[in-house]
Amino acid sequence: MHLYIHIPFCKQACHYCDFHFSTNTANKRAVVEAIAREIVLRQAYLPDGDMQTIYFGGGTPSMLDEAELNFLLETIHRQFRVAPNAEITLEANPDDLNAATLQMFSQAGINRLSIGIQSFHEPHLRFMNRAHSALEAEQCVRLAQHAGIDNISIDLIYAIPSENHAILQSDLSKAFTLGVPHISAYCLTIEPQTAFGSWLKKKKIQPIEEEYAAQQFEILVGSLRENGYEQYEISNFARNGHYSNHNSSYWKQHPYLGVGPSAHSYNGASREYNISNNAKYLQAIQNSIIPAMIETLSPADQTNEYLLTGLRTKWGVQLQKLEVLSAGRFALQAGDELGRMTRKGWIREDAGILLLTQAGKLFADRIASDLFID
Repeated sequence: MHLYIHIPFCKQACHYCDFHFSTNTANKRAVVEAIAREIVLRQAYLPDGDMQTIYFGGGTPSMLDEAELNFLLETIHRQFRVAPNAEITLEANPDDLNAATLQMFSQAGINRLSIGIQSFHEPHLRFMNRAHSALEAEQCVRLAQHAGIDNISIDLIYAIPSENHAILQSDLSKAFTLGVPHISAYCLTIEPQTAFGSWLKKKKIQPIEEEYAAQQFEILVGSLRENGYEQYEISNFARNGHYSNHNSSYWKQHPYLGVGPSAHSYNGASREYNISNNAKYLQAIQNSIIPAMIETLSPADQTNEYLLTGLRTKWGVQLQKLEVLSAGRFALQAGDELGRMTRKGWIREDAGILLLTQAGKLFADRIASDLFID
């Protein structure tokens, strides 16, 4: 079993972010109490068993104070059996991390940090409107390691406009020097409902060039591989098996419960989407109502989701499972397209498992969508 907790607050809005959050923290304590109430209301959603992973995402979960974090964790432990070796991750921004907060996280039971560094280059941080400095980006990792939290992931963003690839190479070099066991690297995307989206519409910035992004991706993958990182998912790289167990559960289609405004849940047969509005979420939970939209998944939906998530991973997708999920329609509908992609060298089969080739990883989402059935 797996649990995701969405903490919908941030100090400021990053120019690229389209996740649900608020910079108004006046009702933060009330939202935390509502999330705890939702955990109680939703206890029966997951099958019986031990909670293997807990993930505090957002937003910025490192904005939680000690009382709020402990309150949520105590609620979780009351409602579920948490495995003794459960992975408990908290997303954090560098400017929130100091010796005191790190000690508090560790004492609360957080054993994995996902730190939103994005870049070690000061002008890029300012361009993205990040709240931390380049110096804080480096210092926070060392502080966490000194506090005894060794299971650390850092986020980096590539394809930020630049005249060459030197800044990306410098960012990677600093990450390698810090010795973090996990790196998540995401291509900068410009979403419509963001500051960058508005700037693009007003022609204050240019679209991200596909060729430049592809070049950066190839540099990224090559450098990480040379430094001992395994690309176990398109955007995720780990040393010595330090995978994100929580995110891997999504890609492997394990059931999970998501609580908090905008959180998603999945039980194999349906998905649920909590409302992305803090005030409406609060009002509903206070009336013991789960403010979620439910989507029942058809055989085609289940097949297509498995393709979309599984093809991005080192584990690939099982042909037999595709046939079962699609009620025997996958080979019939997608066989010709699969053959074409195999001949292009984008995908290969190994003992009944479909896997992307290194060339195919550049087009992962396109390949999956071309294999979708209806």
